[in-house]
Amino acid sequence: MNQVAGLAKRIRLGEDTLLELKDIVLRGSNVKSPDRRDFSDELAALANARGGTVVLGVDDKTRAVTGIPLGSLDAVERWAREICNDSIRPPLDAQIYKLELDGPDGTPTPIIRIDVARSLFVHRSSGGYFERLGSSRREMTPDRLARLFQQRSQSRLIRFDESAVPNTAPGDLDHALTRRFLREELVEEEGVTEDMASKLRVATEDPEGSRRLTVAGVLLCTLDPQRWLPHAYVQAVSYAGERTDVEYQTDARDIHGPLDRQIDEGLHFVRRNMLVRATKTTARIESPQFSERAVFEALVNAVAHRDYSMAGSRIRLHLFGDRLELHVPGGLANTLTPDTLHLRQSSRNELIVSLLARCPAPAGLGRSNLMDRRGDGLPIIRRETRELSGRLPEYTLIDQDELRLIIPSSDSKRQAAGQRV
Repeated sequence: MNQVAGLAKRIRLGEDTLLELKDIVLRGSNVKSPDRRDFSDELAALANARGGTVVLGVDDKTRAVTGIPLGSLDAVERWAREICNDSIRPPLDAQIYKLELDGPDGTPTPIIRIDVARSLFVHRSSGGYFERLGSSRREMTPDRLARLFQQRSQSRLIRFDESAVPNTAPGDLDHALTRRFLREELVEEEGVTEDMASKLRVATEDPEGSRRLTVAGVLLCTLDPQRWLPHAYVQAVSYAGERTDVEYQTDARDIHGPLDRQIDEGLHFVRRNMLVRATKTTARIESPQFSERAVFEALVNAVAHRDYSMAGSRIRLHLFGDRLELHVPGGLANTLTPDTLHLRQSSRNELIVSLLARCPAPAGLGRSNLMDRRGDGLPIIRRETRELSGRLPEYTLIDQDELRLIIPSSDSKRQAAGQRV
């Protein structure tokens, strides 16, 4: 049964847990009905439950295909997309299609189909937190909301990096990226099979039994992870002064791609923008603004341990004249504190850490792979920073939701010694 015939049959049977029908009433080029706030609640309710389909251009009572005027089809699509992006938090990644169904007189009639997957996140819409129950939405009680947050892994009781990502499939895996984590002889004989992907935990089954990529699989085994996890990138900015001021911004880039590429390109961004100063006593001595090894270890820790369940939050890498700041989404795992980070180990994303430990590190940074699993990263950041700047790096937890690392520049040491910079 093709997509259109299958949808027509579902419409004839009427609304249910997975299907919502909406007639569209226009005033000029604007959508008068359904109400924008109510519609955001309907979409979020589906995402917070099992997902489902919304059909625009069908009367929910008579089940008649009323359609959408062809000249207004794009405007209605934009209206629906704006609601997904602006009226729902975190924004909803819905799939929107333009189709034709037979109208009451048998004439092909334009409609819009919106497919909403069961979400990784818990979504708040204009009216609050809702979920789908039967053919209607229901506002969630505090107890139900707490359980849903737990089920969606945001309570950290379930490893978020092993969660199934909606709208993905094993075919989305990039075989070259995935082969890095598999025994070479197996891949040559069979290629990357679904069974291999499952054993590697880069693919899994979602609650409905469909094969999906995991969060870790998307982040390390696809070329464009931001297609499904748009917040999983590094925002890099360089400033000429010592404060955040767009007038003194000298370079800026959003760094996308697989996590190991984000680390490599983040380090390249720092290399390109940091200063190398020279002093002259008996011989010329050049001193970089920051230790490349410290920056490398900080970037590895940031992408490995950030909280990927915090939709809308990205890693921020900011360079200033006197310091480097790295802002990492998420509180500290378990009972860690900023003062004990270098003394103890705890991983939020065990699978991501395991896969990064198999990725080769850039040459000249003192290790063969991106992670060594021994917990040497923070001690290296402390030692390298103190040797270059005379000061220790500073870790601060902001509102329990973001960890900020400040690495002082090499100027600090010369300033402390009363030398001219």
